[in-house]
Amino acid sequence: MGKDKLRRFAEIATFQNVKQLDEGKVLKGNWNISQFNNKNPVILELACGKGEYTVNLAKLFPNKNFIGIDYKGNRIWRGAKTAIEENIPNVAFLRIQIENLLDYFDENEVSEIWITFPDPQPQDSREKKRLTFPKFLQRYKTLLVEGGIVHLKTDNDQLHAYTLEKIEELGLNLKVRTEDLYNSEFADEVLSIKTYYEKKYLARDKNINYLKFSFD
Repeated sequence: MGKDKLRRFAEIATFQNVKQLDEGKVLKGNWNISQFNNKNPVILELACGKGEYTVNLAKLFPNKNFIGIDYKGNRIWRGAKTAIEENIPNVAFLRIQIENLLDYFDENEVSEIWITFPDPQPQDSREKKRLTFPKFLQRYKTLLVEGGIVHLKTDNDQLHAYTLEKIEELGLNLKVRTEDLYNSEFADEVLSIKTYYEKKYLARDKNINYLKFSFD
């Protein structure tokens, strides 16, 4: 591991807005009060990378709490650092493996889930790693409040199609679907937030897919 990564890992250990591994388990069922000192809704961004979506959503919605989740500490360092520097109190980051979500959040604790440009895991052998694989979807259903929403933004047409297939198979409630977000009617202020990777995809004229669905 390079010196810069080591420095970032050491630094996030001192950040009040970052919880790592077992450190986050004690907040299960009580994130809004224990971490944010309020009773506002909790919203997750999974595979958040550098946390651009998490931070920008928090700016737009100061009366909601946002938690970016990723395993790579050197990435979430950027979002956590920005939130500290810009004094954004409704942002936190959690460094864990996403498959362990149920160890960190209680039933009905989460209002929305954002999945922004995850690794599409295109090989058939890695289907179970896709963040919209049915076992992941079942975890999301457990965590979400009644009517809670899942958002997926991806440049990967195959992951988009795969997720649509699972939505239909499981009888989920598809609310919005587009294969070309920025040439659709849905590109509002929220959906126009752009991550580091999304900017790279758009520079290559890649279409951006978006899905919005719920479990009821």
